[in-house]
Amino acid sequence: MHDAHPHAGETELSISLRAWPRVLQWLALIVTATACGWLFERCGLPAARFLGAMLVAVAFGVGGVTISMPKLVFKLGQGCIGILVAQSMTLSVLLTLAQSWHVIVLATVLTLGLSLLVSLGLVWFGGIPERTAAWGMAPGAASAVVSMAEEDGADGRVVATMQYIRVVCVVLLGSLVGHLTGSEAAAAPALALASSPVDWGLTLMLIPFCVLAGARLPAGALLVPLLIGAALQVGGVLQLGLPSWLTPLAYGAIGCYIGLRFDPVILGRIWRRLPAMIVGAILLILLCAVSAWLIALLLDKDFLSVYLATTPGGLDVMAIIAIETHSDASLVLAMQTLRLFGVILTGTFFARQVMRLAGRK
Repeated sequence: MHDAHPHAGETELSISLRAWPRVLQWLALIVTATACGWLFERCGLPAARFLGAMLVAVAFGVGGVTISMPKLVFKLGQGCIGILVAQSMTLSVLLTLAQSWHVIVLATVLTLGLSLLVSLGLVWFGGIPERTAAWGMAPGAASAVVSMAEEDGADGRVVATMQYIRVVCVVLLGSLVGHLTGSEAAAAPALALASSPVDWGLTLMLIPFCVLAGARLPAGALLVPLLIGAALQVGGVLQLGLPSWLTPLAYGAIGCYIGLRFDPVILGRIWRRLPAMIVGAILLILLCAVSAWLIALLLDKDFLSVYLATTPGGLDVMAIIAIETHSDASLVLAMQTLRLFGVILTGTFFARQVMRLAGRK
C-alpha cells in the first residue's frame, strides 16, 4: 500500500544521493561511518564502530543511495567475529556451558514463546498479516529467517525490514545497557589479540576457508569459523589471532550491510505500520530482559551477559557487543546459537500457531 509517503525533505535527499556517482557514495559512506564510529567510541559506547557504521548506513539507505555491501564482504566480517569469539573458548568455559544446559534450553523456549505472544499482538493491534508478523518477530539470524519466510509464503521484504528494525533497536538498547552495566562485566577477561605475524597469517587463511565451508548452513559464516577456530585453539593446534586493524573493518562491514538494507521503497510500503513494528520490537526486547534477570539469578551470572544471550538480536550483532563489553561471549553465543536452531526447526510451526490463534480472535 502506498497511502503514506516519507516527507518531502526525505524525497529530495533521496534524489540528491541517488544522483551521486557510486564512487562518491562509497567514499561518503566510508568517511562518515568511520567518523561516527570514532565519535561513539570517544563517548564510551560499546560496539561503537559497528553502531556508528550501521546508523550512518541506515541514513544513506533511506536517503536513496544505489550502493550495497557485497554479501561476501559481509560473510567475511562474520567470519572475523566468529574467530574473535573462538578466542574466548577454553575447556573450562565449555564445561561451564555443559553444566548449564538446562537453563540455556529454558531461556531458548522462553524467548520463542515471548516472540509468539508479541507476534499475536502485532496481528491484533498492528494490522500486520499473521504469517509476516510471525516470521518478522522470529528471534533468529535475519538472513536465515527471511529465506524461510519467503518459502512459507510471507512477504520477505517486510519480514527483512521487521528483522532489521529489531536489530537496530537491539543494538541501541544493548549499547545503552552495556554502557550502564559495564562494571558488572568487568571481571570477564578481554579477548587478547595475538602478536605473532604467523598467528595472524594462519588465522586470516582460516577465515575464508571456514566461510566457504559454512556457505550452505544458516549463519554458517559465523558458526563454522567459531566451531573450527575453537576446536583448533582448545586442541593446541593454533593460537588464534587477528591484526588490530581488522576488527573495526569487520564491524563496519556488518554494520553497513545491515544499514543499507533499508531503502525508500520498503520504507514507503511499511510507513503506516512502522510504529507498531518498533513498539513490537521494543516490547519483545523488554520481555526478554525480564527473563534475563531471572535467568541471571539462576545461573549466578552478570546481568549483561545473560541479557545479550537472551535478547532477540542476530548472532553476529550480539557477539560484537559481547566482545566489546568483555561479557561472557561463550554463554552469549551458546544461547543465541541454540535459539537460532530452535527457530529453524520450529519456525513454520510457530507461524501456523500465530495464524490459528489470530484466526480465533
